Amino acid sequence: MTWQNIQDGLLVTLVLRYEEDPRQFVTLSRQTLDSSSARVAVAELRNEGFVEEQLRGVIRLTARGYKKYKTTLPYACAG
Repeated sequence: MTWQNIQDGLLVTLVLRYEEDPRQFVTLSRQTLDSSSARVAVAELRNEGFVEEQLRGVIRLTARGYKKYKTTLPYACAG
């Protein structure tokens, strides 16, 4: 699985969680944390200001990230 696929999957989860409660963090699984591709995906999102990391593996979408990816990932928001 490429980092882009991982990043897209993370974004879908984060957008849905943001819509439930924007203050809630998502805890990534151990398997995800052990993946170098996942770490790259999270780092890129964090560096762009789209996710906030409370501690390693505990992340949430920022308002900026939500605005960007809500329109880019419409399938994530099909309720």
